[in-house]
Parts: sequence; structure tokens; C-alpha cells
Amino acid sequence: MTANPPSLPPLNWLRAFEAAARLMSFTQAGREIGVTQSAISQNVRLLEAHLGERLFDRLPHRLELTESGKAYLPAVQDGFQRIGSGTREVFGPVRRERITLRVTPGFAVAWLAPRLADFYAQAPDVNLRLVSTIWDLEFEAGAADLEVRYGDGDWPGLHCERLTVDRVFPVASPAVATDLAKAPDSLAQHRLLHTIGFRVTWPRWLDAAGLSATVDGSGGDHFDTAVTALAIAERGLGVALSRTCMAAEQLARGTLVAPFDTALETDEAFFLVWPTNAPLAPDAERFVEWLRGQTE
Repeated sequence: MTANPPSLPPLNWLRAFEAAARLMSFTQAGREIGVTQSAISQNVRLLEAHLGERLFDRLPHRLELTESGKAYLPAVQDGFQRIGSGTREVFGPVRRERITLRVTPGFAVAWLAPRLADFYAQAPDVNLRLVSTIWDLEFEAGAADLEVRYGDGDWPGLHCERLTVDRVFPVASPAVATDLAKAPDSLAQHRLLHTIGFRVTWPRWLDAAGLSATVDGSGGDHFDTAVTALAIAERGLGVALSRTCMAAEQLARGTLVAPFDTALETDEAFFLVWPTNAPLAPDAERFVEWLRGQTE
């Protein structure tokens, strides 16, 4: 019957063996590790007993590795190197703190993502962590360094910097937009796509455009993110009420078209916010300065 192999030896035994084998001295190994020569000798003897093999020949005034010791040393050193590399990779100085930004999915996709290449070029050493949020939450300490939220900028206890100046107008796929441009009243035959949480809504726009008598502004589908409403509109399945900052990329590509001239001004905007009583870390300050440059 085959004997069971030895279990994994304690780390301090292996450390004593590796140092002694590398320095060929129990005394020098003890100095390197910070223990006595007798502690190194005892740990090596315990390891040898555990393995059932001598690792050193103890000669007068010197040590020599046995064949077993020579065979075992590379495996032990490789193990320590792997542990060291893994520790440095996960916890070492190359690991940097990340800026945590809480942001709505629509703003992240439509406004922030197209601009991030510029930030990466300017600050390649800064790492971001984007956390999605839909509704405004209390700014919990430690939950995020910065947040982008939509509203009027009146949030007590938060420093607010406006990022966007928006106008509100309908957008549709090119085919749907062509029909609407020919016959604005035909909007009544199309599904209206609403985004929950915005003050300027379909009824307000229809009143401004003179279409409230023929189009029911309460009908249609409601979404909790603007990016979803725009994606549905791109596929020709309805007409979305968009903000300037949200549809800019699709309008430039031509996948969305603004079929009407009427656009409403709004006091609401996307704001960058953070607690007034919490100083920003240096990397967060760099990100804030970059965002300010994007609004000029």
C-alpha cells in the first residue's frame, strides 16, 4: 500500500530552509529572517522530520545540500516568488486607488463615454470605477467620490457644478422622422417614448408645438433611463423626447433625426456633485478639472 505524501509544511519551516540553502549558513539565515541560529536549525530539523528526508549534510564549519535538498530548493523558491508576485499585484504599490463615480446609465453612455478617450490620454495613471444609479440617492460617506445627477442643482450639503445646458425635443429614426416632417399630426399614429423623472414631458412639448389637440401626450411607453428610450426610437419603434446632451452622438451619426423645429429650454441639467464637507482626493481633483474643461 502506498504511503500518503507529506502534507504542506508550515511556512516558517520552508522559509528557514530556503534562507539557509541560499546562504549556506544557519547563522546568516537567522540574521536575515530576524531569529536565532538555533531557531533556523530547529525549523530545518522539523522540516526534515516532516518530509522524512535529510535536506542538509552538516559538515564541520559548513553545510551542503543533499540531493533531496537540491531537488526541493527550486520548488520552494518558486513558491515564494509566486506568493510575492501575487501579493505585489493585488496589494503592492502598483495598485492605485480608483475614483468612484456614481452616474446614470444614460449619461454614462451618451455623454461621458464619447469623451473618455481624452481623459485617458491626459491621465493614463488614473483609474475609474463607474457605478450606475437611476434615482437620486443620499450621498453616503465612502459610497462614491463623485456623482452626476440630473435636476436643478439644489441639493443641500453638496457642491454642485453644472455639466450640461439642454434643450428638449423629439427624435426618431430617419424613416419615422421623414413621415413626421411631411405630416406633423401623424405623430398621433406613433408610440411616444417617455423617460421617467424629467420635468419637461411630452404634454409640455405638445402644447408648445401646437399638437396637444391631436396627440395624446399621456400615451406610450415609459422608461426609467433615457438611453433605453433612445435605443427604442433608433429602431423605428417610437418617438422619444430627448435632451441635447443625450442624443448628440446619434444625431451626428444620423441614426436619430429631430423631425420638428420646436425645442424647449429647461432649467434642469446634469450636475457633478460631491459632499461640501469631504475634500477630494488628488486623482478626483484631476477628474473634476477635466470635466470642467468638457463643459467650456
